[in-house]
Amino acid sequence: MSHENQPSDEVRGTLVQIACGAMATYTVGAAVRLGVVDLIADGARTADELATECAAHPQAMGRLLRALAGLGLLEERAGGTFTVTPAGALLRGDGHRSLHSFVRMFSDPIMLRAWERLDDSVRTGETSFEAVFGKDFFGHLAEQPELSADFNAAMSDGTRDTAAVLPSAFDFGRFTTVADIGGGDGTLLAAILQAHPSLGGILFDSAEGLAQAGTKLAHEGLADRCSLVAGDFFATAPVGADVYLLKSVIHDWNDAQCTDILRHCRRVIPDGGRLLIVEPVLPPVVDASVSGVVYLSDLNMLVNVGGRERTRDDFAQLCRGAGFEIRTVTRLPEPSRFSVIEAAPVQGGSGAPAGGPGGRPHACDNPAHWG
Repeated sequence: MSHENQPSDEVRGTLVQIACGAMATYTVGAAVRLGVVDLIADGARTADELATECAAHPQAMGRLLRALAGLGLLEERAGGTFTVTPAGALLRGDGHRSLHSFVRMFSDPIMLRAWERLDDSVRTGETSFEAVFGKDFFGHLAEQPELSADFNAAMSDGTRDTAAVLPSAFDFGRFTTVADIGGGDGTLLAAILQAHPSLGGILFDSAEGLAQAGTKLAHEGLADRCSLVAGDFFATAPVGADVYLLKSVIHDWNDAQCTDILRHCRRVIPDGGRLLIVEPVLPPVVDASVSGVVYLSDLNMLVNVGGRERTRDDFAQLCRGAGFEIRTVTRLPEPSRFSVIEAAPVQGGSGAPAGGPGGRPHACDNPAHWG
């Protein structure tokens, strides 16, 4: 290689930073589990002070704090004190637009172990999660109540930005009832109902997915406007709605499973109803319009749950196979990174009866979907 063609220091630095990405993940995860940012809060604390409160080794705590400062999450000041930066404040459990639960979940070994076998998944096209844990992702989650609660909280964190913009980005006012399929604790549905007082709601998820929903909806004053329905979207869809909403659900599953889910919606939706799929939409060719993180999300689907991210043509094919046709695809405003795929039922196509494997009807969000 000639001197002129050698990579620059900047290019080399970029690759080194990428290669160290897993280390950063574990560093931020440790900070969340130790409660470092919450303990610093709006003040300035030393490593010794934090080590005492966390029952940690003082020198090791200092090294963790400096790593967090190096990542731009803390700032070290004279006298060995540390303060929280605006980015670091997102790790606070009570912070505005907090990503505390999201980071806690996505730095957990349950989300990372299967990545160690990414090369196997690329060779076979199969998930690695089951080989590591002995069962599929959602089956494992259903047996771990504490982890399930963390997952639900992470999904709520990841939905807030979309909840801030979706209610005004689609004309919900012309409908009567929206069914949020796999809607978890109801974060998105609550925002829609708050913005449209005449609208009723149905929140449909597994028992595990709905575990925190009743409390949240009651807190929002929406308990009398929203029904909670436990079920399996591979077996059925709730009746009584004219808008069926799926946010971050379709990307969890393979094409055959997605067709099953959509066919169940088609069997109960009225002729004038609408199906809304809210997910990132990949461009036909990789370009700067989509964050590179969404392609990492695609690999996360590969190793952990077996789904994938999709292009508009991919979504159109799924919809056609279930008796829907896409009417519009609309990119949501910032800060959301999602698009709304609006589909209408094809008249005369009720969707064939569909059976399929069971599974937890709940979204598995990812870093590309922080919103």
